[in-house]
Amino acid sequence: MRYEQRAYARVKFLELMAELYENEFEDFFHRLMCLRYPDFLDVRTAGSLGDMSADGLTLHSRKLYACYAPQTVKPSKIREKFDGDLAGALTKRDGQFDTFVFVHNDRRGVHPEVTAMLSEAAVSSPALRFEQMGSRRLWHECMQLDQVAAEDVLRCEIPIKQMTFGIGMDDLEPLLKQLQEIRTPSDPLMDLPDVRIEKLDFNRLEGEAREDLLRGMRQAHLVEAFYAGNMRELEHDEVARGFRVYYEQVRKKWNDPEDVLWQLQMYVLGNAQPRPKVLRAALVVLAHFFGRCDIFEAPPTGWQPGIGITA
Repeated sequence: MRYEQRAYARVKFLELMAELYENEFEDFFHRLMCLRYPDFLDVRTAGSLGDMSADGLTLHSRKLYACYAPQTVKPSKIREKFDGDLAGALTKRDGQFDTFVFVHNDRRGVHPEVTAMLSEAAVSSPALRFEQMGSRRLWHECMQLDQVAAEDVLRCEIPIKQMTFGIGMDDLEPLLKQLQEIRTPSDPLMDLPDVRIEKLDFNRLEGEAREDLLRGMRQAHLVEAFYAGNMRELEHDEVARGFRVYYEQVRKKWNDPEDVLWQLQMYVLGNAQPRPKVLRAALVVLAHFFGRCDIFEAPPTGWQPGIGITA
């Protein structure tokens, strides 16, 4: 899909997330996962057996999924659901999974109660891995579908005509706003952070694209500060995963590194012409994820310019 189509799909996805609860959310989850993973089993209820404490299973990655999508979120109910699903899975699905995934429809992110429960469960059941899957993770899965599959999941046609969007990833709006407010001009003599500068050479980033990233690197610590703290670490990882997924898709269609950077810029800002300080903030964000190696390729150990290996 083109950027405009993906942006349109994002709008429709968010509309769905605002409307889907309980069984309807579970149906959406099943449609999405069946299209994404051939080994996904969309478990249905069967009489007195119920669903044996699993809303879905993957055979190869051995993950068990438990969905929770109420219209009204109450911390006590979240814990009751989580504990009940985990205890039931351990009893009824013993030996069938290695990872327990708590799937929810909270658009705002991960509820603090969920983070606490995941941490506690990891301690009490050390043989298992625990994950959560909210709107960001679900969107990352949608992003990897082709247009026909995405239309099936979203239950709408994705138009071909070009459109203009003023924001790319709405999850990044608070970060961009803060960067615009606290960002100060970069000191050109300031030491760069601990980033392998040869990564710029390896990915053939030259000219203005290179200068944009170098300027952004001098402010990238502001992004790290924004995501600092236990409550934001999970969000940071999810945003990083989204960048990586989108970068890998862009690389398949664009060979010129400057074009790849331009596509990633639209991922952050949309395809409308941004104000200069908004663009500068976006470049700081891209420089941060460039430094983390979530976007573009890290050179092999010992690589030096001119030895004939490129990204």
